[in-house]
Amino acid sequence: MFEKYIEVITEVNDKINGFVWVTVGLWLLIATGLIMSCVTGFFQVTHFGHWMKKTIGSVFGKSAHNKKEAGSVSQFQALCTALAATIGTGNIAGVAAAIVIGGPGAVFWMWVAAFLGMMTNYSENILGIFYRRKNKEGEWSGGAMYYLQDGLGGKNRPLVLRVTGRVLATLFAICAFLAAFGIGNMGQVNKITLNIQSAFFSNVEVAPLLGFIPTVPFFIGLIIMVIASLIIIGGLKRIAAFAEKVVPFMACFYILGALVVILFHIGNVGPAFLSIFKFAFGAKAIAGGAAGAMFKMALTQGCKRGVFSNEAGLGSSVMVHSNSDVKEPVKQGLWGIFEVFADTFVVCSMTALVVLTSGYIDLTTGHFIETPGVSDANLVAKAFGGVFGAPGEWFIAIAIFLFAFTTVLGWSHYGSKAVEYLINEKFVLVFRIVFVVFMIAGALSTSSLAWDISDTFNGMMMIPNLIGVLSLSPLVYKLTRNYIDRKIKGKTDIEPMLSFDPAIQAEHAQKVAEGAE
Repeated sequence: MFEKYIEVITEVNDKINGFVWVTVGLWLLIATGLIMSCVTGFFQVTHFGHWMKKTIGSVFGKSAHNKKEAGSVSQFQALCTALAATIGTGNIAGVAAAIVIGGPGAVFWMWVAAFLGMMTNYSENILGIFYRRKNKEGEWSGGAMYYLQDGLGGKNRPLVLRVTGRVLATLFAICAFLAAFGIGNMGQVNKITLNIQSAFFSNVEVAPLLGFIPTVPFFIGLIIMVIASLIIIGGLKRIAAFAEKVVPFMACFYILGALVVILFHIGNVGPAFLSIFKFAFGAKAIAGGAAGAMFKMALTQGCKRGVFSNEAGLGSSVMVHSNSDVKEPVKQGLWGIFEVFADTFVVCSMTALVVLTSGYIDLTTGHFIETPGVSDANLVAKAFGGVFGAPGEWFIAIAIFLFAFTTVLGWSHYGSKAVEYLINEKFVLVFRIVFVVFMIAGALSTSSLAWDISDTFNGMMMIPNLIGVLSLSPLVYKLTRNYIDRKIKGKTDIEPMLSFDPAIQAEHAQKVAEGAE
């Protein structure tokens, strides 16, 4: 009975996944990133030094850490919470899966998606800040649902756009709610469970509970649920405080470990990079249709796993960036650029090099070398184990736990904001409780199904968000030009554009004039 239920879910999910990704979503994602890059004058390149200085360059300054108002978090806390949600299993298992399925060329398309996604994420964030508002609890609320409702569907718009904006905003919030249980819960908890079981309980055999519930995964999920509940029930402040302490540590620690593995296989680094570019367009020992199929697979897997990892285009991280105490929309947008850069160009690239230099991928054919006990789920762990022995696999199990666990925390906030928009703040606590309990389902799910469902929810959430970003691209252009003229070119006779709400605009403009921003 259980197997038949899973089979039906898999069949339905495959059909929806194929439509939202291959038919529509993938090309909409790339087009949006390209258009927003053009609209902003390829800001990620032309103002590289500026956004680096204002983000990672300001980390040691007080302005990025000081929270100046109630109902908000600091800019650095907002970044860490967003990175907590983005730096997850997609950075480890997701990259490995992309390479195993799509070949080394998938890494190239992951980079392309991230390069364009930097400006998609930037655009989402500045729109999120511009259209945010305070809820009854005094906390900032922002996200794609608000810029769809008040931007695309603003009061002065034609009736058809007002209706469209409302419908898309509701659709986005529903998809965000569902995605919180997919990418933010099932997919993450499932990878935690598989890696802990592989690293520490691979030889343990225990009779199933009630005759059909796997015992070890169940108790791993139960422990995760209890720990997560202590943080999630406390809301954004507790999540942000935890993320601020854990995210920088876990990212740096993983990068250092990956560098050791890469240096151990330093002779394979050159061939690894060569294989990435060689197979990016489907180059194979065989030609014709097979090469074309591999190109499509590399492109699809690279972009899908890239978005799964950095979430640019989903409109998800906007919901926590909008809680920042920042007044300048573009200033928070800069952190959005850095978020994608750190997630994909740094962390994902480290994982890709670990996988490609480890010997489990044939760099001449691009194929995964079938090895007993090795799959995309534990490939990175085995690569670390090849250098450090058993402690290497333990290290990855712990890294995946931290990466995935912090992702769960971040997505619990996204789901909370979706519930707040769809119903009201009173139901947020109910959502958090259900969200925590649902972790057991993630621990017991099959790896492929959990991952595929997460991909589907990503695509369903992405489409209305990208429509909103594209429709508001003229506003993104105006906000960007306004910021460049004032902050980079030093023009003093230009009024700042800070909010769609006249009251918030006036309040923030005064604080900016007083030097509070």
